Amino acid sequence: MLKRKILSHLFKDRTKRELTDCEQYFYAGIQKLTEFQRTGKIEVRHRPKYPWAFKGAIGEVINQFLECKRVEDRLTSLPLQCHKRNLFQFLSYCNQKKLHSLKDITLAFIIEFICGLDSSKSSVIPFHISTLRGFIKYAFEKGHLPVDFSNKIPRHKSIRQAKLPSVYTKEEVQTLISSIERSSSVGKRNYAIILIAARLGLRAIDMARLQFDNLHWQTSSVKLKQSKTGKDLELPLLPDIGNAIIDYLKYGRPSSQEPYIFLKARPPYGSFPTSTAITHVVQRAFKRAGIDIKNKKFGPHALRHTLGFRMLEESTVLPVISQVLGHESSESSKYYLRIDLKSMRECVLDVPAVPKEFYEQKGGLFYE
Repeated sequence: MLKRKILSHLFKDRTKRELTDCEQYFYAGIQKLTEFQRTGKIEVRHRPKYPWAFKGAIGEVINQFLECKRVEDRLTSLPLQCHKRNLFQFLSYCNQKKLHSLKDITLAFIIEFICGLDSSKSSVIPFHISTLRGFIKYAFEKGHLPVDFSNKIPRHKSIRQAKLPSVYTKEEVQTLISSIERSSSVGKRNYAIILIAARLGLRAIDMARLQFDNLHWQTSSVKLKQSKTGKDLELPLLPDIGNAIIDYLKYGRPSSQEPYIFLKARPPYGSFPTSTAITHVVQRAFKRAGIDIKNKKFGPHALRHTLGFRMLEESTVLPVISQVLGHESSESSKYYLRIDLKSMRECVLDVPAVPKEFYEQKGGLFYE
């Protein structure tokens, strides 16, 4: 009962699938604490072992192959389990086709097995092929196969379409910025970080490594070398961003000799070692602002995508978007063309009207 009340209060009756990773960890913790409160102990649940039994002549060779991988190649348990799973599926297919001898296995049989794998799990098919190559080569070297056709097993090429980037409306971005509490030192720092992410589209790692030398107040510009591409980037130091940074430096930043602008809020006051802390700053702000983030990214990269989308929506040419976002080429900026629905609607062609006689004709497909 206590667990349900806590979860209902914190997660507002969302299902477990709708929780973030951090929220699911918290959910699991509540379950453990409730279990301990009820029973006085916490049961450690082990993952059940799969009954992978390799029987028959082919199964015996598979066992020898797996033992060889374990001893000679010194495979750890995880990759060894992957080999077991893949070869168990292959052995099951052999038994289904009533093929019980390795000498009867042909390249066509292997290809038929690969083609029958679940295409929706395209990410695991290359691992199946890799396991089969190793097993076939091993079987040939040990004299179980007359021909080594491991190199003739075709590769699996999966072309995956990139997911649409997460973008937010102008109103949502403004709500995010306005929701930040700016009276504390942490609030002043977070406000400056989110402004930079929303107005300039800097990557999280570049914000974490932003130094005083990167700020050129005389020319109102920000100049830095991007961590991802290694290329120089120059952006305008907008007035609201400059004011937010000054406010943080004067009234929020701890006294430190660090060259980096943004520091941790707790002692020892040092710079952010990675981009993760910057990402968490933005994510927490999104949640506190009450913005709908369901099925969407809500970190600094989402603000970066939003900036690129807004520029494209305002008919900004791709080279300019590439320059502002620090892309290596305009090809990267074409990523945003997939969400420019306004421009896509302008390309829509009118569907020509179908003559009335088409539907009234006799003997056509519609009248059979």
